[in-house]
Amino acid sequence: MSFLIAMIPALGWGFEAIVMQKIGGKQTNKVMGMVLMTFFTALVITIFKRPAVWTPTLICAGFAAGAVWPIGSFFQVKSFDEVGVSMAIPLSSGMQVLGTVLFGWLYFHEWKTTTAVALGISSIILVIAGIFLSSYHESTQGEQANNFRQGLIDLIISSVFWVAYAVIPRMFNLNSWDMVLPQATGMLVAMLCIGGIKRDKQLFGKKTWQNLLTGVCYAAGNITLMLSEEMNGVAIGFTMAQLNVVVATLGALLILREHKTKKELIFTLTGLALIVAGAIASGLTQ
Repeated sequence: MSFLIAMIPALGWGFEAIVMQKIGGKQTNKVMGMVLMTFFTALVITIFKRPAVWTPTLICAGFAAGAVWPIGSFFQVKSFDEVGVSMAIPLSSGMQVLGTVLFGWLYFHEWKTTTAVALGISSIILVIAGIFLSSYHESTQGEQANNFRQGLIDLIISSVFWVAYAVIPRMFNLNSWDMVLPQATGMLVAMLCIGGIKRDKQLFGKKTWQNLLTGVCYAAGNITLMLSEEMNGVAIGFTMAQLNVVVATLGALLILREHKTKKELIFTLTGLALIVAGAIASGLTQ
């Protein structure tokens, strides 16, 4: 049972991008659909797993961690339309793993043994190589070249905010279950602000409500990751969750029918394997 629980985050987060692209809508519709489902889920969880004490640190840091998530999600979803899911997901995952590994090393000083240092450095090398290979594309011109450059910029911005989302709770040593509601509240407020800035009159339109299904995929991955880390430990739970990049990339190729040349496909799959290997190596340092 614990192994099956460990696999659900990879499936939930992996199919999230596929379901989202199938449903369609603007970036704001897609992200708001996920945010609303996350908020509804958080309300239910809090009824059954209420924090022992609502401290100012829990509320403020949890809110801050949640507030950066929609920004990261918005730019990642934007990149899907520019470079495709099969390229965006490996690059996004690789950048996030690289960012969190570097934070763990330089800020949290997690590598306390020779083995941990060796695994950590190996994970950085593997992930960088994986990012490089996954970003390979045949020579393009005009609009395609512009889309590729803009997609890379959006993924870098997205990854910065998602690394912050992962790191803030660790800075304040917050329990994942305790911060569910403050975090979801931060997500909702930030997404409402994004909708206001963009003056999006369809923020609560039909496509947003359809994308609640996308939110189900995200929420399923989020909840089961917390359960998996309780049952299997953080290293195994985190590592297994990283397999979402495999599910999403293969899903984009097989279900969304994203086109790649033979050479691009070889580079993408090789880069994907290196990113997963790097994620596993980083998980073993904990």
